[in-house]
Amino acid sequence: MKLTKKTLHQRLNHTYDVVIVGGGAGGLSAAIYLQRYRLSCLVVEKGRGRSFWMQDLRNYLGLDPETPGRDLLQQGQHHALELGADYLMGFAEEVVDEGDTFAVRVKVGKKDSAYPVFRSKYVIAASGIIDRLPELDDMQNVYDYAGYNLHVCMICDGYEIADTRCGLFVNSEGNINTAFVLNWFTPYITVFTHGLFQVSDEMRHKLQEHGYPLVDQTIRRFLGENHEMTGVELADGSVVKLDTGLVAMGSHYYNEYLKGLDLTWSGQTLETDSMCRTSHPRLFALGDLKVGINQVSIAVADGTLAATAIWRDIRRASSPRRWDANLTKPIGVVT
Repeated sequence: MKLTKKTLHQRLNHTYDVVIVGGGAGGLSAAIYLQRYRLSCLVVEKGRGRSFWMQDLRNYLGLDPETPGRDLLQQGQHHALELGADYLMGFAEEVVDEGDTFAVRVKVGKKDSAYPVFRSKYVIAASGIIDRLPELDDMQNVYDYAGYNLHVCMICDGYEIADTRCGLFVNSEGNINTAFVLNWFTPYITVFTHGLFQVSDEMRHKLQEHGYPLVDQTIRRFLGENHEMTGVELADGSVVKLDTGLVAMGSHYYNEYLKGLDLTWSGQTLETDSMCRTSHPRLFALGDLKVGINQVSIAVADGTLAATAIWRDIRRASSPRRWDANLTKPIGVVT
C-alpha cells in the first residue's frame, strides 16, 4: 500500500517485521525478498537518491546500458507494492531501540509536516549517500551535466572516461590523489580545485611530474549542450576544453537517524557481517551505508542477504506449521 498523510493512521498500530529506511536499489531488493518470505515491511523513501540521478546503468547485468536509474527504481517500487509492501515518501529522523521493537520516527511532507512513529522488529538502513558537487551560483548549470558525462563514480564510469580529456573536480588535497588512479583510464587529466583550498608544493610537484595541469581558479560555469559537458569557463573568462569530468568531492551520508543507537562505525559507514548485520543483531545496513564498494549491483545483493537473514531469524523462532487434520490418521492411510 502506498501510504500518504491521509492514510498513515491505518498503519500506526501495526508492528512490521521490518522497516526499511531507503527506497533505492538495495532497499527495494530487500522489500521484494521480505514480502516473498511472507513477512511485512514498510519502505520509507526520502526521494531523489543517488541511483535516481544515474542517467544510464551501463554496467548492470540484464539491462540495456542506456536504462536510467529511475526506471529501475520505478519497476522495483511497483514490484514491492504488488507483493504487499507498504511504501511511504518521508524522511526518517530517528530510530529508537525499545527492546523487542524499534520505533522509527518519520517526517512526512515539507509543509504542515506529520511525524508518525512506526514500529518494527527489525530495521534495514538503506538510505545511502548523495555526492557533493561543485557549488556554483547557478546550480542548475551543474545538474545539466551531472550523471551524464560529468561523472561521480570512477568504478562505474571509468570506461566512459577512457582516453578522453577529463576534468577532475576536487575539494581537498587528499582527493587529488584520485588522479593517480584515474590515470588507469586516461592520462589527459586536468585538476580543478574551484579555489576551495591551497595545494601543497609537494602535490603541485607530483602533478607536474605526471603532466597534469592544476587549475586553482573558481569555476564560473560548465559549458556544453544537450547534457554533454564540453569544458568549463573560469572566473577570469578563460575556457578549458574537456570531453568529460569526474567529481571527487566526497559524499553526504544519510545516517543521522542512526546516531542514537549503539553501533560499530568505520567513519561514516557501518561495520557488518557477511549477511549485512550490524553490531546490533536486529539492524542491518546495505549498500553505501556499510563498509565496502558503492555499486548498485552490490546494494541489490545486500538487500537479498539482509532479507534472508531476517527471515531465518524469524523462522527459527517460530513454531513449525503442522497439518493438523492428518495428525491422528495412521501412516499411509489416505481418505
